[in-house]
Amino acid sequence: MEDRIIKLMDFVKCIEDGNNVKEKCEEYSSYIKGITPKDLFFIENEQLKQGETVKEVLKSVDKLINVFYDSLIKYPWDKPKEGDFLYYLMEENKELLIRLDSFRELIRKQNYKNDRDYIQDTLNDLSLYNNHLLKLENILFPYMEKNAERFEGLQIMWSLHDEVRDNLKTSISLIREDNINEKELNRLLGKVFFGLRGLVQKQELVMFPAAVEILDENEFKAMHIQSFEYEFTYIDKPQEPKMTLADLFKEESLEKGIIKMETGSFTFEQMEAVINVLPVDITFVNKDDKVAFFSKPNERIFPRSVAIIGRDVRNCHPPESVHVVEEILERFKKGEKDSESFWIKMKGMFILIQYFAVRNAEGEYLGTLEVGQEVSNIKSLEGEKRLLDS
Repeated sequence: MEDRIIKLMDFVKCIEDGNNVKEKCEEYSSYIKGITPKDLFFIENEQLKQGETVKEVLKSVDKLINVFYDSLIKYPWDKPKEGDFLYYLMEENKELLIRLDSFRELIRKQNYKNDRDYIQDTLNDLSLYNNHLLKLENILFPYMEKNAERFEGLQIMWSLHDEVRDNLKTSISLIREDNINEKELNRLLGKVFFGLRGLVQKQELVMFPAAVEILDENEFKAMHIQSFEYEFTYIDKPQEPKMTLADLFKEESLEKGIIKMETGSFTFEQMEAVINVLPVDITFVNKDDKVAFFSKPNERIFPRSVAIIGRDVRNCHPPESVHVVEEILERFKKGEKDSESFWIKMKGMFILIQYFAVRNAEGEYLGTLEVGQEVSNIKSLEGEKRLLDS
């Protein structure tokens, strides 16, 4: 590491321990003034590499932002223009901040019983910001991670996203209760407010400037194209680009190719259509734990973007569940298990999630197939319906 980064790491350790912070700020003032958005990612990644957990790193994130704020706010970077992927993310943030100003006044009133409906509507509206977060997690994060190891620290941002989601969900549940726990609700609403404001600050002081420095024009065009697979939050949907990903990267069409197998053959066009017509979400992770393929059925249960291709599967899950993913992969690789199943309830659906070890004829592990399916209708089936029945 550069001497400058080593000094910054020492300073961060002092902040975490709370030892002589004021003196250390003066001692390291030149390093503090010269910090860049990329440096913060490097520091967070080093913290993780040195054994700190995501939750431990999270405790110091806001302190670091406060200490480095003056340097970060003055950091020069090329702001995105209309038509750029980041431009619309920043427009969504502007609209969120307007809503948060009104939300702050609502919290200050603390008239929770009389304002119950208004508060619930406001919380539901703030929950729409989840579409913005999904674009970060499924599009921007993968591109940054592929660029350099230091950006694996983005899992810290994902944890912050989940924290805000959980606080919003709990607040909505509390406001619906007959006897409102006003003290607890007030605490949670405050966390929602500061959590959302904090996400905007971290995006625009750290993440977006770093992304502009490390990603090229074609990568931003590719992200913009993929963003139309998601809702645009609080802003009108911009004009969709006519260029496709295939056009962008000048990929050679494979539609006339033939895939021959022991039991028959497909054209590439047929294979793609067959996979996408199946009423399931399919994602294939290769033997190196990288996402290699996913299907695009008409109605996906879990969002996927082309940006995740080549991404480590561990980075496709919230940090709190990564250990489960690792355990499944390890058992598959060792041949201890061939499948694993889970089922959850989400947004009125009953979802079956299955993982299958994929092996060749010699039993060699090739990867893992994830299959997700909405099975509410299947669970409710009774009696019989034969093929010739109308």
